[in-house]
Amino acid sequence: MQLNSTLVVGGGVIGLLGALELARAGEPVLLLERADVGLESSWAGGGIVSPLYPWRYDAAVGALARWSQDFYPKLAHRLLATTEIDPEVHVTGLYWLDLQDELDALGWAGQGAYQVRRVALEMVREAVPPLGGGFTSAIHMAAIANVRNPRLLKALRAALTAMSNVTLLERTEVQGFLCDGERVAGVLVPSGEIRSERVVLSAGAWSGRLLATLGLQLPVEPVKGQMILYKCEPDFLPAIVLAKGRYAIPRKDGHILVGSTLEHVGFDKTPTEEALASLKASAEELLPALADAEVVGHWAGLRPGSPDGIPFIGEVPQFPGLWLNCGHYRNGLVLAPASCELLKNLMLGEAPIVDPAPYAPAGRLGLV
Repeated sequence: MQLNSTLVVGGGVIGLLGALELARAGEPVLLLERADVGLESSWAGGGIVSPLYPWRYDAAVGALARWSQDFYPKLAHRLLATTEIDPEVHVTGLYWLDLQDELDALGWAGQGAYQVRRVALEMVREAVPPLGGGFTSAIHMAAIANVRNPRLLKALRAALTAMSNVTLLERTEVQGFLCDGERVAGVLVPSGEIRSERVVLSAGAWSGRLLATLGLQLPVEPVKGQMILYKCEPDFLPAIVLAKGRYAIPRKDGHILVGSTLEHVGFDKTPTEEALASLKASAEELLPALADAEVVGHWAGLRPGSPDGIPFIGEVPQFPGLWLNCGHYRNGLVLAPASCELLKNLMLGEAPIVDPAPYAPAGRLGLV
């Protein structure tokens, strides 16, 4: 590997897309993944191209979400053209049911000129025939899409492996960082040292563990989320529906994702019978017909939980040469395009797409 290359640690959507954008800009890139790429939280999530409750987040999250929402159709088209894998960015709209902060949601929409409107339950039932009874109010945003995240990850991997300036090393665990004085000059792996001019840490829930080897505390911790998957007819559910913190997401082929739990149990991602029962109860409350549908999948992932869900994007001032793109919590898939574009802007001296200050690591890291 050339010394003037960039080394990316982590093969989730943030690491893969970050490597792709840097490589497209002409940078030689080496990506290291401790297991196989795309099999952690990026694969496990639902793929809604929006925060679940966008009005509850800081403006810094909203800025990245807006940019990414506009970019996702272009990204999907580009990946389909280059890899023949369709990430299935599927615009379905989203219905929020029985929101306690409905007025806040409508106020947020008005300030940002979002097309969010209150709709009568009769209209919702016409649009979503399998919806359960007992709901009393709804608001709707028609422009929200979902992306089929496993296909997105396959497409990103295929795009990277086709590029001559990218090297992808799976099953290569980074154990720490190589330093020349205070400057990070590479990483330590079981086979020895790999030197690089720049290192990007995009290791999701594992990012804090790695940064701790430098004596820095990154407030990112694993937050377990469990999901279940049903198989229905392709036209069974025409839109995403969300109530009481649980959602049902339709895929084009009739698969229905229902999630998810929020569990602080460390790095344990074992699916549990308790969560399965809870998710099935939520699914059947939202869509009673799912009581007769087969559960074809049940899994768990570990989100990279961070304060207020604001990711860390930028160079670590205490260790020049080390860059962060991590801590996206529940919104890694939503924020990935903007986060990776902003990182590229900062690394290559380009004009940033958004104000980078809220995401900068400076002042946000502690000491171990």
